[in-house]
Amino acid sequence: MASITDLIMQQVQSVAGGTEIPSNIKNTVLNGLGQSVLGSLTQTASKAGGVEEIKNLVNGKTSAANSSVTALAGNLFNKNVLSGLNINSGMKTSLLALVPSVVGNLGNVIKDRDGDGDVDLNDIILSLKGGSAGTSSLLGAASSILGSFLKK
Repeated sequence: MASITDLIMQQVQSVAGGTEIPSNIKNTVLNGLGQSVLGSLTQTASKAGGVEEIKNLVNGKTSAANSSVTALAGNLFNKNVLSGLNINSGMKTSLLALVPSVVGNLGNVIKDRDGDGDVDLNDIILSLKGGSAGTSSLLGAASSILGSFLKK
């Protein structure tokens, strides 16, 4: 079973594959980018209307380029990772340009898996599980716990 961190890091690796990143900072950049996207999703999910905002993003109703999730991830990445590296502004710009692609690609891995016509919390859990809809008591319990935690 993949975790949300695993899914994000898969997208980071996929998107960053064509970007030349100096080998001495590559792990820092890739891990920092993944943590920034995860931090943005976590912060967004915990605010009022945040779960709906994430759903609109993965459903394609909001583009990654115009999403506050992307903007926050970019700010976190710049502040917590890039600002501490000794790189030129061109490299910073190139690395920051990865953020919308990583966030946008999350919609490609989190899909409507329960057949109800939209991406919701259940679909996110099924995407993490790597399966399709079924009657799993563990899945139901996780949905219930996460749903109340995220105030869905």
